[in-house]
Parts: sequence; C-alpha cells; structure tokens
Amino acid sequence: MGTGLALSESSSNFSNLIELLRWRTFHQPDQPIYTFLIDGDREETYLTCAELDRQARSIGARLQNLQSTGERALLLYPPGLEYIAGFFGCLYANVIAVPAYPPDPARLTRTLPRLQTMVADAQATIVLPTNEILSPAEFLFDQAPDLRALKWLATDAIGDKLEDDWRQPQVTRDTVAFLQYTSGSTRTPRGVMVSHGNLLHNSELTRQAFGVTPESIAVIWLPPYHDMGLIGGILQPLYTGLRCVLMSPVSFLQRPFQWLQAISRYGGTVSGGPNFAYDLCVRKITPEQRETLDLSSWTLAFNGAEPIRPETIERFTQTFEPQGFQRQTFYPCYGLAEATLFVSGGVKAHPPVLRAFDKAALERNHVIEKAEGDDGGETFVGCGQLSKEQEIVIVDPEGLTPCAPDQIGEIWISGPSIALGYWDKPDETEEIFRARLPGLDKTFLRTGDLGFVREGELFVTGRIKDLIIIRGRNHYPQDIELTVERAHSAVRPGCGAAFSVDVEGEERLVVVQEVDTRQQVDIDEVANTIRRAVAEAHEVQVYGVVLIEPRSIPKTSSGKIQRHACRADFLAGTLPVVKASILDVTGVPKEESSAAPEPLLVKALRALPMKERQALLEAHLQEQVARVLKVAPSQVGLQQPLNNLGIDSVMTVDLMGEIESGLGVSFPIDRLLHEITVSQLASLVLEQLIAPTAAPTLTEEPVTEYPLSHGQRALWFLNQLSPNSGAYNLVNAVRIRAQVDVDAMRRAVER
Repeated sequence: MGTGLALSESSSNFSNLIELLRWRTFHQPDQPIYTFLIDGDREETYLTCAELDRQARSIGARLQNLQSTGERALLLYPPGLEYIAGFFGCLYANVIAVPAYPPDPARLTRTLPRLQTMVADAQATIVLPTNEILSPAEFLFDQAPDLRALKWLATDAIGDKLEDDWRQPQVTRDTVAFLQYTSGSTRTPRGVMVSHGNLLHNSELTRQAFGVTPESIAVIWLPPYHDMGLIGGILQPLYTGLRCVLMSPVSFLQRPFQWLQAISRYGGTVSGGPNFAYDLCVRKITPEQRETLDLSSWTLAFNGAEPIRPETIERFTQTFEPQGFQRQTFYPCYGLAEATLFVSGGVKAHPPVLRAFDKAALERNHVIEKAEGDDGGETFVGCGQLSKEQEIVIVDPEGLTPCAPDQIGEIWISGPSIALGYWDKPDETEEIFRARLPGLDKTFLRTGDLGFVREGELFVTGRIKDLIIIRGRNHYPQDIELTVERAHSAVRPGCGAAFSVDVEGEERLVVVQEVDTRQQVDIDEVANTIRRAVAEAHEVQVYGVVLIEPRSIPKTSSGKIQRHACRADFLAGTLPVVKASILDVTGVPKEESSAAPEPLLVKALRALPMKERQALLEAHLQEQVARVLKVAPSQVGLQQPLNNLGIDSVMTVDLMGEIESGLGVSFPIDRLLHEITVSQLASLVLEQLIAPTAAPTLTEEPVTEYPLSHGQRALWFLNQLSPNSGAYNLVNAVRIRAQVDVDAMRRAVER
C-alpha cells in the first residue's frame, strides 16, 4: 500500500533536516506523511511533503524577517499538524525550537512554573502558538509578565504569501536544532541541545533497529513535546518516508480503545509507548470493544521510557492475542533525551528477552542468574543491544571505574547520537556529557541509570537518584510501587511513589499512593494491607503509608512519577491526604484517622467563639481573593460581590482550589460565579465547616501523643501565619484579650 520512497543516500549525506525535507518534497511532493485524528477518531487534512515544506518556508521567512537567527522560540501548540509546521518553520529559519506544553488553566500552579522555568533557562524571545492558543493567552500575562514580554506569533495566521521570501540558512550537522527539556522527574528541567546531526544519526539507528520501510504505517499518540513523540513519532516517519497517523495523547488517555482502533483501521505496523499504556488498554478496553479489533498488521510494539514489566507483556499478549497480536511483536527498548532518543533495542520479530536474577544479590549490586520461577528470583526484561556505532560501559558511579561483569553500575554511552550538552550549563555538561574512563581517549554520557549487561543484552534496573538504601540493602522504588499496586483493588495503578526520608538519622521508607475514593472500602484496611504486602515482598518496614486523592500525585508532562517532587510535598505536608499512617518511634502506626489531618485554619476556627470565627474566616478569604486578583487586601470589600471585583473563571478555579485544600470543604463552583460577597462566602464555608453533621467522627486510639487543647491549636495556627497578615493580627488580638500565657502554651505545643 505504501507510496513512500526509501532514501537513496545514507543519513551521512544530509547535513541537516532542511535538506531531508526538501529532498522528500522534490521526489514525492504529494506523499501524505502525516494524518491527524481529531478527538482520536475524525480525520483532519493530510499533510504532504510539499505542503509541509510550503508551510515551513512561510513560517521560516516570517521568523527571518524578525532577525531571529539563533534565537529560541517556544512552541506552544496543542498536538496537531500546526505543531509540525511550527517545528519545521523554526528549522527553516535556524531558530532553536523549544517544545512545550500549553499551560493548563485548571492547573496553573503546577504547569505555569515549569513553563516559566523553561522560558528563563532557554532565554526564549519568541512564542509560536496558534490563534486558538493566542486568543485566551492574555489571562497568563497578569500571573506571568515574563511571558507578555515575548514576541507572540500565531503561525496559522501567516498565510501563503511569504513562502517565496524564504532563504536557506547556513545550517550544519553541528547546528542545534532544538532544546529537549528533560522531564524533571529527578531535578529541575534542563534543556538538552540536540543537533541536526544527532537527529539524522538517531533516525538511521531507529530505522535499522525497528526494520521500518516506506511501506510501514506508524500510529502515534505520544506527546510531541517529548523525545519519543517528536523524534520517534514525527521525525522518524519523515526520515523513512512512511505514513504516520497521529492522535492527541489526551484522546488516548480518555479512551485507550481509540489507539488500538486506529491501528486496526489503518493497518498500523509500528506503534507503542511507555509500559503504562499497555496496562491501561488491558484495564479499560471492554471485551465488546476488543471483538471489533484486528491487530494482525501490528509487527512492532515498542515499549520504553519507564521500567518494562514482564507481567505487562504477558497480560497484554493474553488479552489481545485473539485479535491477532503476537508476543514477539513486543519490542523493549531503552533511550533518553541526552542520547537524542534511541539507545538500544531488541531484535524485531524475536520474543522479548526475560531473565531471572537472584533478588538478594541484586540488593548488594551483584548479578547472579537464577532459573525462572525459582524462589528468591526477580525477572527483568532485556532492553536489547547497542548498535556497532555506539559503545556502552557499566561503571561504578562512585569510583568511576568499569564494573566487573557480575556487578550493577551506571550506564555510560558513547557515540554520534549523544547530544551536545545542556543549554547554558557548561559545568553540568562537562560532568554528564564529557565523562572519561582511565586509559580511554573518548568521552561518555553518564545516563544516571543503573543496569548491567548479560550476554550482550542490556538490563536496566533503576535510577541512581531514586535508589532506596535501607540498612545497607538496595531497594528499587519501581519494585515497591508494583507491590503496592497489587496490594488492594482500591489502589490506582501507575499512580504511586516510593522514596526514603531521614527519621532521627535513619533512612525510612515512605509510600505515597493514589486511591479510588469512589470505592466503598475500609481506608484503614487499605493502608494496613499495603504495609503488610511491602513487608512480605521486600522485607522492609514502611514508615509511612500516605493515601492521596485521585489524579494528584506529581507527574512530569510525559506521565512519569516525580518521586522527588512527591517526597518534597510529603515533607512539606502539602499532599492531598485521604489517609496517613505514619509509624512512631516504637513502630506503632499513629494518625490512623480515615480523613486527612484537619487544616490549621480549621483548628483555629474551632478554638474561637462564633463571632471571632466569622471575622477570622473573612480575613483569610479576603487575603485569598486579593491574592488571585493581585491587589491589596484593603481593596477587597467584605460586602462587595466578587464578580464586581473583576474575578474571572480562571481566578475562580484558583480560589476554589484554595478553599478546598485549605479548609477541606467543597461546594458547586457556580456559587462563586454569582453575586456572592466575601462575608457571604465566609458564612457558606462555616455552614459546612462547623455544622455538627460535618464534624469528623473521632475514634478512640492508644495515646501516643497528647492532643492539643483548643487554645494550643489557636496558638499553633498563629505561629504558621505571616506576621503581616490580617488573620495574624486578628488571632493575636483574640489571644491578648484572653490573656494567654504564650510562653507556657508554646512549651505545651512543643511537648
């Protein structure tokens, strides 16, 4: 069926991606390279090679008119064909593209700071959106004036008249094509400088490893803002000349069936994603939907970007084998942004390599193979072998010397796909991209991943910075997280984090896990079951089991769990807790209530007479309204309707989030959109907060800590407030009137 054209020249004969697209346009102008499915179902217009070239020249000419050569341009598009045109428009103008997620208005506190960090780090001067993104972007500027200062250029409004004004820039294989910002799963995101040569070399590696041809058909739902979606899903089809059917990642997450439906409908031969995607299909696709699928055309299902589970391979194969899917279609692979994308992969049409190793030895960084099924064994999935053009060594991350064959160490890589370094970070670039081994005259990339090689096969065991070491034993967080997933039906798969914290000089294990709050389960039993399961499987005591609300665990924009961010939220006490079971020094669980700890403001309210409650809450809400409006609290009248103050729907979402998280109450958001005043809002909150029906049920527990008195609770709250806030002054006045002995109470609080 394919009408593509194989490259008659190797990637080494192209100096940049502009030459590649121009070559495709000359030889096959009408070849439809990309098809985008709206809502994961309805088709959008095809994008042919000639059309992509024309749009890229128009955008490139407009950028050239801005004298922007070498500048950084933020790509702020939803997934779709406009994103592809904008990316190539940057390449055609020698402008360094910076792919980014458009900020989510409902989650600005999480998505906007990352965007601002990227803008500041890349020193971006231009933003390329569509009109659809540009029109409502004004609401961002009050909260992010740094974005207002950039040049905003809606590329879908440029038109066709500039294409002939384009002039081919001076671009070589070493020219930076774009900045791939790392996921931030272990630290602040950093911009990886990926060159045209890196992309061409890695595309050729992938073509050879995947065995794709112009006759292949790719079906891709992966986010185009990340290396797997951009390089594997957009650039690789253009490089090989194959047809690519694209869909939004949101469409896949909402209805995983649409992914497999597209493979079935278009006869897709190559597709894939992280491990969780296959598990999601098994859980969410109904037997009736499965009956409509034909997956016999699917010959390569790549699986990477996170630990690959043997159970996932088996479950997906068993579930979809009746629809024509074969086990040998699975293609485990390994890669990372710092190596452009692809590093290693298996042999196409060969079954995945599964090996069992002694679990106790692995905890001591030793590799001892066991027979599959033996007690004390742990099965790993191999991630394939490197190509001849790249070299891998396993290195002791402390001594920086090669490991023995039976040792686990850090994975180091050398080869032409290794990126140029981190943008504007020479010291980190030297440390990570220029590592050296004694006696070798070459540099290596330090991946930060742990693993080993057995019979030429690479096995990845985890991340150095995520490794949990308790009493001298290594515990990989992904293994503990898998145990937690299986412990109880109320646990939400793929939504947990395991990490360690220092407790009185000793490393202790903490598990944070989302739970399905819709299920009618004993939440205490869920926590106890998790604690038991981890102890039995890993012989380690869980210091803290923290069950949190659905869709609340910190994740990167590519869906990876941010264990370090989760740990920071745990230590800061900012997790949306449903249940927290923390051991005291004797190993006995404390705070075993089935609800989240009562917010400090609520503690203070309960300690005051009714009149002072209303005044305190009004002062608090007055400050919150002033915060979202970015005005002084004195400008917010207690009897003035909120909509008269200029509060819009985005600000309302922000305010509602503060009320829900800070006070533990909720009500329909449309109550805030009508003519409600701060005083009325305070009364509405108090109705829920103080009403007897809303009071939490207290259970008798062994006294391991003495509870605070009402006065102590009020003082505790006072100590948390800003001394410049109205709420602080109000509570302080109440304290003075009551003639509280502050020093005595402070000692009591500390006890």
